[in-house]
Amino acid sequence: MTTTPHTSTPPTTTASASAAPAPAATPAPTAPTSTASPAPTAPTPAAAPAPDPALANAHCMHSHTCGELTAAAIGARVTLTGWVGHRRDHGGLIFVDLRDRAGITQLVFDPELLAPAFFELGERMRPEWVLLVEGTVRARPEGTVNASMPTGEVEVVLSFVEVLNTSKTPPFSLEDGIETDELTRLRWRYLDIRRPEMLASLRLRSRVTAALHAALVARGFIEVETPILGRSTPEGARDFLVASRTSAGSFYALPQSPQLFKQLLMVAGLERYYQIARCFRDEDLRADRQPEFTQLDVEMSFIEESDVMDLMEEVMAEVFGAVGLEHTFPLQRMSYAEALARFGNDRPDTRFGLELVDISRIVATSGFQVFSSAVKAGGVVKAINAKGAGGLSRGEIDKIAAVATEHGAQGMAWIVFTASGEVKSPIVKFFTDEELEALRFELKIADGDLVLFGAGDIETVSAALSAVRLYLADLLGVERSCHKLLWVTDFPMFRYDADEKRYVANHHPFTRIRDEDIDLLQSDPLACGSYSYDLVMDGYEIGGGTLRIHNAEQQLRVFEVLGFTREEAFEQFGFLLEALEFGAPPHGGIALGLDRLAMLLGGHSSIRDVIAFPKTSSGSDPLTGAPAQVSARQLKEVGLRLG
Repeated sequence: MTTTPHTSTPPTTTASASAAPAPAATPAPTAPTSTASPAPTAPTPAAAPAPDPALANAHCMHSHTCGELTAAAIGARVTLTGWVGHRRDHGGLIFVDLRDRAGITQLVFDPELLAPAFFELGERMRPEWVLLVEGTVRARPEGTVNASMPTGEVEVVLSFVEVLNTSKTPPFSLEDGIETDELTRLRWRYLDIRRPEMLASLRLRSRVTAALHAALVARGFIEVETPILGRSTPEGARDFLVASRTSAGSFYALPQSPQLFKQLLMVAGLERYYQIARCFRDEDLRADRQPEFTQLDVEMSFIEESDVMDLMEEVMAEVFGAVGLEHTFPLQRMSYAEALARFGNDRPDTRFGLELVDISRIVATSGFQVFSSAVKAGGVVKAINAKGAGGLSRGEIDKIAAVATEHGAQGMAWIVFTASGEVKSPIVKFFTDEELEALRFELKIADGDLVLFGAGDIETVSAALSAVRLYLADLLGVERSCHKLLWVTDFPMFRYDADEKRYVANHHPFTRIRDEDIDLLQSDPLACGSYSYDLVMDGYEIGGGTLRIHNAEQQLRVFEVLGFTREEAFEQFGFLLEALEFGAPPHGGIALGLDRLAMLLGGHSSIRDVIAFPKTSSGSDPLTGAPAQVSARQLKEVGLRLG
């Protein structure tokens, strides 16, 4: 009863009805039951629909995918391949959900229409067995249609079954919405990726990447690969080092970014370069950070800041369109100073309010010494009006205060304006009626509101209230389901690192200082602005860029402010300084975090959900066991020994 599969090349198989392997020893886990019923008489054959061009080709073992059969295919003879999902024995009829990357199709094992050997396979079948089946598409009986599935109107009545491989029982259920811990999922990541939601994440990431390529190529950019093995240069994070066998005692460094090479490409006259680049940074990890990551790298010559931002808005419009999302362009452009003043950080989530308001003027002479002393010392007092949160319990308010202290504050003062018109707070006795009235006006306070305060130096207050703002949004259930992009611009060129007691670059040492601030470079570095811009999405920095220094002498002056001697600068960056002396054009660019962008577009909270084989928060890979020790022979070959 075997029929030839609908392919130009006969499939290679590992098992069949006559030589079926034994079932897995562990019984199949209980799976949800979908609606199915005995098969009616097959309808008159109809022409098969065109196969999915994304998956079907002349060399595939299947004629259709498991996600494309609809009512238009009723009566067609089809060949499908995939993995067994749920199996349901209805006492005479067996129903199996066959899954591939495109979707799920329900199969019907009917003993009246199927050879006994094939039906017996259906009785022994277990989850994740790999099948090749043939059969006829028919409509599901009335009342059994599954409207939640694209293929839910039809089922395939089988005439041939071949087991291509068996499977052990998976360590967790391969379906959406599982509660399996992440470490287990990463240990068996190749199984985790079979789950539809993980496949959807990788598919979305692929669409984003394809849209980036298409958008930039259409705008005249040339894709160039830059080296993975380079020299170690100080760029803000620790390098991953690679020992050289041929130069014992010397090391390559994996690139933190292609920054220097893309600048050299501008000197080379390429004018418009891009690359989907792999980057490496040896730094502490978190949900939106990995030791190896992917970024879109872009560089342009003969441009100004607005040219880069305008270009990226066009590119992002195409990316959003490619994943079926909408956004309004052009984007808002907000200065670094404004972002810090209103939101407490340089990557503001502008999808909701709860903004910081400076009330230093109102409380400068207040009887509450914490506030007045902060202003007198040159600090600030800021407040957030949590509208309608006056009903929070004291315990909930204490938890908010704990968030502030976790981010550097000494504590958090608060005032509740109750719905009945009362004013409650341990500090309210220190305020005059005039001061309270001024607070009501400045903060737009209404009965039922909760006001939270931060006092001290600007950095501490900003960090504490920024964290409090985000915590409040979660606590109060503030709607944040949409996406919001904006530019943050005009960053200071330098900041002072108190721990290292030196100036460091806010973006990187190759950033161009604003023309009007060049004379302040040696006398007042912190007053120097820069030609810089970050692309922010939903409270995350997804891209950062600058115009670059294209003059060797100015680059040396910046290195000097950063603590390099002239000799050290040439030792570390001599190749760049030399290149800048050969007619380097004005240039600039941006790097866009592809992992983080895909995470946000997919609605995830961790970039690990959009990376096929990510590392854990400790930097390890549960699947392969990396990092791992190497043999003494390998160490000897590169001239190393462990202490």
